[in-house]
Amino acid sequence: MWTPKRVLVTRSAAERPHGQRILARLDTAGVQDVELLRGDRLPNLRGEGDRAAFMAAKDTMAVVVGAPSQRKLQPIPPSADWRFDLAQGCPAHCQYCYLAGSLSGPPITRVFADLDEVLTDLDGYVGRGAVTSGTAERGGEGTTFEASCYTDPLAIEHLTGGLATAIAHFGTHGWAGPVQLRATTKFDDVAGLLDLPHGGRTRLRFSVNAQSVARRFEGATSPVAGRLAALRAVAAAGYPVGVTVAPIMPVEGWRQEYADLLDGIRAAAGDADLTVECITHRFTPGSKATLTDWYPRTRLEMDEEARTTKRGKFGSVKHVYPKETMAELRSWFERAVADRLPGARLLYWT
Repeated sequence: MWTPKRVLVTRSAAERPHGQRILARLDTAGVQDVELLRGDRLPNLRGEGDRAAFMAAKDTMAVVVGAPSQRKLQPIPPSADWRFDLAQGCPAHCQYCYLAGSLSGPPITRVFADLDEVLTDLDGYVGRGAVTSGTAERGGEGTTFEASCYTDPLAIEHLTGGLATAIAHFGTHGWAGPVQLRATTKFDDVAGLLDLPHGGRTRLRFSVNAQSVARRFEGATSPVAGRLAALRAVAAAGYPVGVTVAPIMPVEGWRQEYADLLDGIRAAAGDADLTVECITHRFTPGSKATLTDWYPRTRLEMDEEARTTKRGKFGSVKHVYPKETMAELRSWFERAVADRLPGARLLYWT
């Protein structure tokens, strides 16, 4: 489990109940370098832009209070109606990390100490979503809240307890309508979640991939076999579960590798309430520049000439697999999921 080499705690964060709980966990975990700041501004953490500065940032955790703008939730299609953040940043070293194109500044992990207030605010969003709530395809999920858009919450759970706090809140709170908390992870330490009063209102999903992809590109994460064992454990504890197969890559022998993965998922999930989300690999010019700076020896394929360029409505550029490749991948996965996971629901393909 990750132990940060340096922790910075802002004054307002240290005053919050969740911030105090985090400080107690840091002490229990034996984290040595915990600095209580006099104010709410973090020091300059950019360093010199070299490899050492990057590693120092990845080894740093900051406990902060989120900006007021973060309290106004945004939809996060195709995953959920709304996104709220337990943290931003992740200690893992995935060489395709999409956070490289989503978060600016040094890659420290920022944990939000105002979690209790954020959870209280969620009441105002129940029944107002458009991704799952009120839709014909996914209306049974209720109003959904994604807690792992910008972090892997299980990677830092032993230091923060934030995921357990959110799960217990969703499971015991008197909501105005059906709700679901959603979180996904590449880690397997779920022991602290098994006995929580989740009430079936949290879907824990595990991000999994072909063995060759996971071994080559997913540094400092739990092995896929460990993630599937964790899926089995939380399913046995009554949680609805899911797998996020991402990012899908047409590597050599991909059909057999992904078939083996789906068979492993079937063995782990049994007859649990299981969903599947499929996300193909893509990158932006900005994320490629950042990732090649972070991981200069990466062998991840990011060749613009071998991709199709998609443009967003505001001019954003994204490089995805060519139409023929995407069609082949999608057709194979839709058939394979139906054959190998007949009781699962395939939520989306992207």
